[in-house]
Amino acid sequence: MAFVESPVQLLNVLEWSYGGPSDAEGRAEAPAPELAPPSVPALYDGVPRQPYETVDAEQELPDPQRPPTGLTVVVLAPHDPMTRGQLRRMAELARREGHTVRWEEARGGAGAPAQTIAGLAPLLRRASRVVIGDPFSRYVQLLLTIARARDVVVVDDGTATMEFVSQLALGTRLVRWHRRGGRGARDLVFAPFAASARRRLTPGEGRRVEVFTSMPVQAPPGVTVTANDFAWTRSAFGPPRLTRGTDLVGTSLVETGVVDLDHYLTAVASLARTHGATRYFAHRRESTDKLHRIGGELGLEIVRPDLPLELIARRGPIGRMILSFPSTVVHTLPLALAGTGITVAVCDVDPAWLTETASPRAEDFLSGVTGTARGIRRVPYVPASTL
Repeated sequence: MAFVESPVQLLNVLEWSYGGPSDAEGRAEAPAPELAPPSVPALYDGVPRQPYETVDAEQELPDPQRPPTGLTVVVLAPHDPMTRGQLRRMAELARREGHTVRWEEARGGAGAPAQTIAGLAPLLRRASRVVIGDPFSRYVQLLLTIARARDVVVVDDGTATMEFVSQLALGTRLVRWHRRGGRGARDLVFAPFAASARRRLTPGEGRRVEVFTSMPVQAPPGVTVTANDFAWTRSAFGPPRLTRGTDLVGTSLVETGVVDLDHYLTAVASLARTHGATRYFAHRRESTDKLHRIGGELGLEIVRPDLPLELIARRGPIGRMILSFPSTVVHTLPLALAGTGITVAVCDVDPAWLTETASPRAEDFLSGVTGTARGIRRVPYVPASTL
């Protein structure tokens, strides 16, 4: 069984299953794909409209590659409308790949968690392998205390995977990197369940743990780390149509309280002017008010993808350069777009942009996200006053 709460987690479940799950310890890491483009694709002077608005599902979704694998994917549906929409589209892809998808309104009301857990418990106890996308999720941690599987796989949930592996190696409790301060009352009540889940995520006698990731991580003792090279994405989508321009990728750094809103908007405006960007691909967690300001005040076209950016970019149309702040995509896009001639660039977050409430770890963590990325170009931030 697999448990996912975001589109990226479900995408990476598909990537993990595409290569064929292995029971052998020390499964060989997949070699990184060649990043040099074999040829320069045709470029478009204009910016064709992204096809997600009028997509024909039967034409756009890839045909099934294999017969059913026996993997049951449980979607623990969140409240956010954009996330739910992307999850429904990813669920279509999973079904077409032969998987069973079970949609759970796990946050549908006061009694929803208990009802969801009670309904899943019999299946979960019988599952020989459990695949999870977010080891920091309280929901997932609670489900892990019920599971009897001796094989646990953690698939990528973006840059959080780097922090998870680090905390697993240090033996510390699992805390998201952007959280600040001590434990509140809810944390103390949940502590026994979190500790139990933490033990199930630690390899031991008769218990195997695998991390399937595209992030640069060092495997803790006993943990199998398998490289995610986005083979399924590259086989199912593309090659993309390219425009001559640059596209900006949004982040949720403001929404998570890490970066100040005004500093973020100033940086977006400066990067757009410097690199000639006209489109802004919104992160699914970005607030509507912030996106209205980016579209209205900065004049950028806001694109709300209906699938994770790795699939949207692979399908195209997409700019010949994709520019982002430190985030997961600076690691995943070079892999998903290998051989397309697209440049992925990153602009570091200036420490002055951080909020007063940002975690003390934020600056080093964001710097590490950029510093460990492979196959990207780093671009400087040019203040608007100097343009």
